[in-house]
Amino acid sequence: MPEVNKPREGSKGYWPKKRSIRIYPNLTAYPEADKPKVMGYAGYKSGMLHAILFDNRKGSLTFGQEVSAPVTIIDCPPLKVIGIRAYTSSVDGLKILSEALVKDLPKDLSRKLKIGNFKTEEKLAEIEKSADKISKVRLVIATQPRLSGVRKKTPEVFELEVGGKEAKENFGYAKSLLNKEIAAKDFIREGELVDVVAVTKGKGTQGPVKRFGIKIQVRHAKKKLRHVGSLGQERPGKVRHTVPMSGQMGFWRRTELNKRVLKIGDGDEVTPKSGFTRYGVVKNNYIMLEGSVPGSKKRLVMLRPAIRPLKLKFNLPEIREIVK
Repeated sequence: MPEVNKPREGSKGYWPKKRSIRIYPNLTAYPEADKPKVMGYAGYKSGMLHAILFDNRKGSLTFGQEVSAPVTIIDCPPLKVIGIRAYTSSVDGLKILSEALVKDLPKDLSRKLKIGNFKTEEKLAEIEKSADKISKVRLVIATQPRLSGVRKKTPEVFELEVGGKEAKENFGYAKSLLNKEIAAKDFIREGELVDVVAVTKGKGTQGPVKRFGIKIQVRHAKKKLRHVGSLGQERPGKVRHTVPMSGQMGFWRRTELNKRVLKIGDGDEVTPKSGFTRYGVVKNNYIMLEGSVPGSKKRLVMLRPAIRPLKLKFNLPEIREIVK
């Protein structure tokens, strides 16, 4: 009889299943842009609601009717630009050419890094002299958690790339944003698609049944029922990495593509009377995304323009009601 190939149960779409390095991720890939603009944003996950939308997609079974859709609210206080970092390309990849930080850094940043006397003007002049070597320009960003519903003072610090084809124009655009704030409306518009990068909920150490979805053994099996039947062949005498075993589950860096931005507005429009459960009040602007978002509440979520946007284009649905 011919051999039948039957792969084992469980998804290997993400591997290795290790804990994330830190609680908020970095953006490592960006889509291309024609003009200089900020290619990312960040906000705190507040919670989920559901909105009553008027379906305007032609050909849909519910065309012309009101439908209920789950939505996620991202609390988006303005981001503070505290520096510019220029990169040059080398054989080993991108390397830092130079960086310039502003002199009057926010006081809360002393909780995150050492604040010294920075020679901002000299560093900017140094970057301008070596403008021919610049391949990428990125902004050094600090969040402002005091303006959000998160009860914390320590800001997060990360980089956001400036998109564009010419490095000199990108540097000039980044220089104009130095020591200024970036709002959510400066990054994205309603109806556009974004990618969400976040760290998922941590669930600790779990067995192979919950971690990989393998089959529970029959009652005649010896030793363990919720265990892999065999760890592999006798030779070579080692356990391969493909064998589903117990280990870390959750707290992984994950990316979800093509989340549609339904609305950008003030927090009073969406905050329930008692506030979001286990979050609080959205004090500033918010971004409403259609569907769910990975991660737990109060966790920083990174947004970027869609790197693989859908070819089908839908009109922005009319929001009839937001059910709090």
